[in-house]
Amino acid sequence: MKIACIQLDVAFAEPEINFKAVQNLIERAVNDGAELVVLPEMWNTAYALTELEQLADREGVRTKKFLSELAQSHQIHIVGGSVSTKKGASFYNTMYVYNNLGELISEYDKAHLFRLMDEHLYLQAGNKENIFTIGSIRAGGVICYDLRFPEWLRAHALAGAKVLFIPAQWPETRIDHWKVLLQARAIENQCFVIAVNRTGADPNNQFNGQSMIIAPWGKVLWTGAEDEQYALIDVDFSEVDEVRTRIPVYEDRRPALYRPLFKN
Repeated sequence: MKIACIQLDVAFAEPEINFKAVQNLIERAVNDGAELVVLPEMWNTAYALTELEQLADREGVRTKKFLSELAQSHQIHIVGGSVSTKKGASFYNTMYVYNNLGELISEYDKAHLFRLMDEHLYLQAGNKENIFTIGSIRAGGVICYDLRFPEWLRAHALAGAKVLFIPAQWPETRIDHWKVLLQARAIENQCFVIAVNRTGADPNNQFNGQSMIIAPWGKVLWTGAEDEQYALIDVDFSEVDEVRTRIPVYEDRRPALYRPLFKN
């Protein structure tokens, strides 16, 4: 599958600019033959958390219409990174995934809120997993800080995911953690990891991209630069079955042994 990773310089508190930029980059990817497009985290507003009442997408209406129309008209799958949304009276960091018919196949609210960027003060955490099928590929999707919780990603792999999509706004100061953790998650779960980070800056953080595609054996197939870019990578998902056959980690697990250790 030809996968386009859109490493976007997200404009702070400027949804109009960001929607236009995403549309232009998706159309460019389509012209180059992309079958699947992956976006970064909170690409509609960035971390303008104090302005969510004015900026967040009410019930995700605008984002869902936007992604659905692009997916349907161009016959592409879209892992929509995430956007700030308002559902009822609460705000969320939400991922939408569309198939190439323009159908919504998954909706996920970030499960682990990042205190260092004040998410817990403004957002509500999600309470369900994110498993979906793109074409014939079983996939999982989590968001940024979720990466630091290996048990959460393993739960998605145990549910059948052969690829984990991870959109992010991961700051430059901890970018080494980002790269090591992504590679570890690919190796330990024997799956592809496709992670798309943003670039640019907001009032409190500098972001330097370095999005990654990592194969289940741990090989890095692509690393993004530090500025805005779009990359098209051809991924062969059959490699997952080969790696899981060579080292049968899933068959050798002993869940009954682990459970007493995870009471909390």
